[in-house]
Amino acid sequence: MYYVYSVKDTFKMPPEYFDKDIEKVATDILKKKYEGTIEKNLGVIVAVFKVRNISDGTIFAGDPSTHHDVEFDMLTYMPYVEEVVVGEVTELAEFGAFIRIGPIDGLVHVSQITNDFLSFDRKVPAFVSKRSGRTLKKGDMVFAKISTVSMKNSVKDSKIALTMKPEGLGKQEWINEGDKMKARTPRGQPRRGNKR
Repeated sequence: MYYVYSVKDTFKMPPEYFDKDIEKVATDILKKKYEGTIEKNLGVIVAVFKVRNISDGTIFAGDPSTHHDVEFDMLTYMPYVEEVVVGEVTELAEFGAFIRIGPIDGLVHVSQITNDFLSFDRKVPAFVSKRSGRTLKKGDMVFAKISTVSMKNSVKDSKIALTMKPEGLGKQEWINEGDKMKARTPRGQPRRGNKR
């Protein structure tokens, strides 16, 4: 889930920037400090914008830089367990598929891709089901549900586990297949394999 927060902070402006536009300098400094980092309570910081209310600078003994109070907005992404997300398959490995969800990747283990038995075809590369003909390859867009979240101090060290097994998840064509199956089953009639 994406959020926008208003933040108050300070930044340090070195003397070589004194002749530059202070708002641009503040924006650049704050972007370098925050973007791509993780704050435990806020999530992944995606963007810093709307820098405003920059105070006059304060100089401290022995430091030629000026120190300014500032307000700005930041766009963050915080994944939550049970949240349904849309993402792109960015990488495949024998054990599963990595899905880009916003600014971070999650892993769908091979056992959580579909209820079908899948094999990994290294030549394509893709996961392939011989029974249903379903395939999953790099670049596919999918719907997935977040199973577990472990946010660490960096995006690289954070782990998100996903599943695509529940009905209504996976590739759009898989979802459409399920909708067609429901439409073909007359009301009040059990589906094949179901017992009443």
